Amino acid sequence: MFKPTPNPPPADDVSPYESPSSKKLHEAADRALDHYLNPPKDPATPRNPSTMFVIAPDINTETLLAHACESLASASIMTSDLAGFLESPHRNALLGIAQIIMLGELAVNRALDNLDPQE
Repeated sequence: MFKPTPNPPPADDVSPYESPSSKKLHEAADRALDHYLNPPKDPATPRNPSTMFVIAPDINTETLLAHACESLASASIMTSDLAGFLESPHRNALLGIAQIIMLGELAVNRALDNLDPQE
């Protein structure tokens, strides 16, 4: 039988535990890898949000959506007005942002319609 490639060279039997110093080096490398790749699991610390911009928890969903809709409408008008003062490609980028804001506004309006359908 013809073999197109020669036999691979024999593998060296080198263990990282040949000497005491190599064992210590191997353990140190394992600790370093564990430190960076497997950080210890700390118990989740409770999150204390800042009270500067907290929305009252008892506000109903319809009110929140109405305010979100008004904010998105204002942002849409501001970006469209600002785009009028810019040249391409900055104008195109700002018009793209304005379009994303309008899509968000449409989604919020649909959510409002689903909460209180107009008959």
